[in-house]
Amino acid sequence: MENINKNRLFLAACISLIVTAMTFAIRAGILGQLGVDFQLSDTELGWVNSMAFLGFPIATIFGGLVYNSVGPRKLMMVAFVSHLLGLLLTIFAGGFWTLLISTFFIGFANGSVEAACNPLIANMYTDNRTTMLNKFHVWFPGGIVIGALASKFMTDLDMGWQIQIGIMLIPTLLYGFLFFGQAFPKNENIISDTKMNIKSLLSPLFIFIAICMTLTATTELGTQQWVEKILGNTGASPMLILAMVTGLMAVGRYFAGPVIHKLNPPGVLLGSAIIAAIAIYMMSTATGGMVYVSAILFAIGVCYFWPTMIGFVSEYIPKTGALGMSLVGGAGMFATSIWQPVIGSWLDKAKSTALDAGASVEQAELIAGQETLSNIAIFPMVLVVLFGILYTQRKKLEANRV
Repeated sequence: MENINKNRLFLAACISLIVTAMTFAIRAGILGQLGVDFQLSDTELGWVNSMAFLGFPIATIFGGLVYNSVGPRKLMMVAFVSHLLGLLLTIFAGGFWTLLISTFFIGFANGSVEAACNPLIANMYTDNRTTMLNKFHVWFPGGIVIGALASKFMTDLDMGWQIQIGIMLIPTLLYGFLFFGQAFPKNENIISDTKMNIKSLLSPLFIFIAICMTLTATTELGTQQWVEKILGNTGASPMLILAMVTGLMAVGRYFAGPVIHKLNPPGVLLGSAIIAAIAIYMMSTATGGMVYVSAILFAIGVCYFWPTMIGFVSEYIPKTGALGMSLVGGAGMFATSIWQPVIGSWLDKAKSTALDAGASVEQAELIAGQETLSNIAIFPMVLVVLFGILYTQRKKLEANRV
């Protein structure tokens, strides 16, 4: 890799992940505006959200299957074009169906970024994969901080949602400039035999981790994507909470190395699940200042989920190669896409029940948010059991770790 500018490639990858995160944060911030402008219910907004989470796994499945033959350069070209298309189509959307299509393109772009960059980084930094993947994934919460603060600032200034979408074109053009024209490394440090990769997906351990990923992703992203609707009437600022949570996550991921070295990945995942379950339960009953306290715990709980799951596949199931890393991320996003309209329907149903019982609109929305959080808390509770089983097998797993 003598002629490979690893620092520039890593920087470009991080900026592309910032775009991915900003699409997530700004969409969370403008959901209310979209609902008013296009007269959409929470269930319909859930379907719009689900397109981003559906486009993601389709891209990771496609990217994982073709990574060995086309490489990360072409996948990043797909990501760049899809980001431009998705953002521009969203700005000029005319209603529910055009929002669905444009949001799908954004999700496909986001999935292409993951499909290209995770194996690229694992290949470049083979001696400390999970640590570097955590440092890469710093910029998902980091990008959410940027997006959440930008959305709040622009909303407070009565700027329309179209302008908020438009600002994401700037980092998109930047990562395109940094990537294109660069030499990319060959697959020297990850297994690039696609037949072996596919065969290794039948490993019971991979299937177990993929199932766990559906729960970790929904715990993290299902809660964050609906922060405006769930916490809007708790007496706390939803977008400030989102910025605070993701800021703490970014710091935690940046310093992930010592934590992962001391506890190892199964220990990190078990501890994360326990803290996340406690945090979401607390959040389901909190108002005012306690919302911030429970949100801090939530940040600690979900901080290491995503990158540690990707790193786990790379280190403990290495024969799955780039395909394994892509598909486990895709499994998480696919599950989140399925749960988006369900979460929206939980909010609609709980709000309707509260209104029928004589609650004011503000009280009904508070009750709906709290009931929805209590439902979401079930996901990390199940993870405590599953990761507890994984933790008991940690010594056996270490024998085959790369």
